[in-house]
This record gives sequence, structure tokens and C-alpha cells, in this order.
Amino acid sequence: MLCQGCHVGDGRGGKDVPNMIGFVGHFLKLPEGREYLVRVPGSANSALDNKQLAELLNWMIPNFGESSVPDDFIPYTEQEIGELRQNPLMEVVEHRAKLLEQISALEQQ
Repeated sequence: MLCQGCHVGDGRGGKDVPNMIGFVGHFLKLPEGREYLVRVPGSANSALDNKQLAELLNWMIPNFGESSVPDDFIPYTEQEIGELRQNPLMEVVEHRAKLLEQISALEQQ
């Protein structure tokens, strides 16, 4: 499964699945958020190799993230993907909720 398995082809999500359009870049404002995008099951367990997943994320983030992407976004590397995939998330919803709280706090500063 790839990202579109849950978020559909255009990133808009669905019932109980977040919309990535105009928002996914906010995750990059936190080191844990950057890791999250690789460690979610659709990424970590996909059939793509590390290079392909890095290329996909590096395409997806600016295309779906729009103005939410930080100006200092550093593209993912094959090595980074390989390291992060070794520890896939099991409690995705809970982890995402914590990240969203942290992102919200950053936005209010």
C-alpha cells in the first residue's frame, strides 16, 4: 500500500484519514513529524525501495503541502528513509494526535 491507500490519489484523505493538502508540510516543523511521515504504515511498509520512497515524499510534500512546507525543507535521503523505516509506527492515531498538538502550539507562538 502507498499513501493513496488511505489518503486517495490527490491527498485529500477521507473518513478518519487526514487531508494532506495544504497541511502535510507542518509535520516538517518538528523532527518527530519529519520521522512520522516515513514511519506511518503506508510509507514504512510500502513495496517501494528507500530511494523510491524518498523521491515520492520529496515530490509529494511540496505538491500537496503548498504553503505549509517550511522554507528550509531539506529533502529526504535514501539513507534517512532506510533508517526510519526500521521502526514503523504501531499507534499511528495517538502519535499523530500528539504531533498535531505540538504543531498547534508552534503555530500559536
